Amino acid sequence: MTSFAPNAMTMLIDRPVRYDLAESTCPSLRPSELADPAELADVLLGYGTSRGDAELRALIAARSGVAADQVLVTVGAVAAMFLLAQATCGTGDRVLLATPCFPPARSVPEGLGAVVDEVPLSFDEGYRLPVAEVAAALTPRTRLVSVASPQNPSGVRFTEAELRALLDVVAVRAPEAVVFVDETYRESTYGDALAPSSVAAMSPRVVTCASLSKAYGAPGLRLGWLTTTDAELYERVREAKFVSAIACSTLDEFLGARVLRRAEEVLGARARLLRQALDELLEWTRDQPVEIVRPDGGAICCLRLPQDRFPDAAVTEFYARLDKLDARVGRGSWFGEHDRVFRLGFGHLPLDDFRVGLDRLADALGAA
Repeated sequence: MTSFAPNAMTMLIDRPVRYDLAESTCPSLRPSELADPAELADVLLGYGTSRGDAELRALIAARSGVAADQVLVTVGAVAAMFLLAQATCGTGDRVLLATPCFPPARSVPEGLGAVVDEVPLSFDEGYRLPVAEVAAALTPRTRLVSVASPQNPSGVRFTEAELRALLDVVAVRAPEAVVFVDETYRESTYGDALAPSSVAAMSPRVVTCASLSKAYGAPGLRLGWLTTTDAELYERVREAKFVSAIACSTLDEFLGARVLRRAEEVLGARARLLRQALDELLEWTRDQPVEIVRPDGGAICCLRLPQDRFPDAAVTEFYARLDKLDARVGRGSWFGEHDRVFRLGFGHLPLDDFRVGLDRLADALGAA
């Protein structure tokens, strides 16, 4: 029987707090920013297609460096993750996962009966990809290799050289494996920095996913996508989507296309906010008893409570104090890290609220 492990991260959507520094999104869009009410009134609420709206796929393809018929629109990036695992992994097959990670990256293949082999990335090493350790963990039974770039929770981006080295070792040690690269935060940049190119066309072995949720600030549309240049794999995943969801919401797809038509405007406004918030966060950390890995992209980063200041009992007390202050960060254990590491989001709250959230975080830290 397929079952999925309980996930404490559900509190992000099920238990709101006033100063939520755990959330990983940018400021949310409103429908009124995307379309007039009269335009919405003309949208037919019939079935879409299993591939997804043609204009939407063309817009995604142009930003990903692939053809429109190599894009599958999904119900968020998490659905892309689920569909790919379902299409590639059977009971007893192996999945190699770089951790810490977005929790469903582990729970989905485990729930489908696969064996998950983890390769831990290190805070002290800046969460770089340890290619030698990955090579040692691969087996001929590995069917899926799962990474994210930028990573969740750290916001660290892998270099092109790291990803090409990963593809090289997979080709030798796990020749039947697909390399899945979660690019959800790829277009979430800081200031005037340009987003790096997608790796969607790097190899037929590569499958990517992304969504409108994080960089674009539209998680309520529940729209993501999967890309693959392998036509046979595309068809398997498309069929899996059809039998599980049939199609995505036509209203969501209509609004999603409106978001991507204005991508530079939407992303630019959020990049400017993230630049300011990240600069303030980095300045704040200079006076706090924490360590930080500076992120490359996304509205997230990892901080750590030093062992010499925070023994294990003090870590538990820190989270309890923060909860009493109506504030929250993302515990490391949500992602497969120690709880002395936590994810901090710096794009979700308005800047004034973000500053108050940092003050409350400082209060929780200072009582240690």
